[in-house]
Amino acid sequence: QVQLVESGGGLVQAGGSLRLSCTASGSSFSINAMGWYRQAPGKQRELVATITSGGSTNYADSLKGRFTISRDNAKNTVYLQMSSLKPEDTAVYYCAARSPSMLRYNYWGQGTQVTVSS
Repeated sequence: QVQLVESGGGLVQAGGSLRLSCTASGSSFSINAMGWYRQAPGKQRELVATITSGGSTNYADSLKGRFTISRDNAKNTVYLQMSSLKPEDTAVYYCAARSPSMLRYNYWGQGTQVTVSS
């Protein structure tokens, strides 16, 4: 089993920045890809960004250029640097991890709230 714990959420003004962190524990050796998803009130959960153990990244098209995902494999930690934040970025941000044998993300964190005020 893998446990994911997010941190770094909070309240920020539009145009500001935040960095989210997510640390994996437990059987973290069984993780390949890690990523971030978000869910705004009344909306479905959506992809933010993902990163493989080798460092290959994938972003939601609408977030390219403002959000940057990175990973420290030695610390089993993935980061999401968010800049030029907009009120529409307000959501609960979830960390996710995927085992090599899985096609979908099978481990999820509890989520961290990001609120961007106008």
